[in-house]
Amino acid sequence: MRITIACVGRMKSGAERDLFDRYLDRAQKIGRPLGVTSVSIKELAESPARKASDRKADEAKALLALLPPGARLVVLDEHGKTMTSPQFSSRIDDWKMEGVPDVVFAIGGADGHGADLLSRADQKLAFGAMTWPHQIARILLVEQVYRALTIQSGHPYHRE
Repeated sequence: MRITIACVGRMKSGAERDLFDRYLDRAQKIGRPLGVTSVSIKELAESPARKASDRKADEAKALLALLPPGARLVVLDEHGKTMTSPQFSSRIDDWKMEGVPDVVFAIGGADGHGADLLSRADQKLAFGAMTWPHQIARILLVEQVYRALTIQSGHPYHRE
């Protein structure tokens, strides 16, 4: 199974990018023996449209175009479901055991997700009721992917 974090906007170099890259590298390394052949990021340009509704629609179309056949789509959305880390790990493991080839996590632009993307989502995931900056949401997500894989491997990183 492949895991992709698909984001609208680009993360600049600096401390946030370094932290993201550190967890991405860890997730890639621990995932391989577990059957997660890649953990990657795809960054998309923000839409230049003037109206928020048009930007959301453009960005949704671009994110949907990234989905490989058979992929599960998880959108990060403030109205989504919150999960514990073990629940998140279990969901990823279930998809892996079902033979799902790809899981794509989508982080939208500043205006949120377009309706087409939200309606296609297999799951809507929230990191609580607060709104997070996109750079921090990316770090939180990749850390949780890493944590999920450590849980699956029995690594002591996650503690109950």
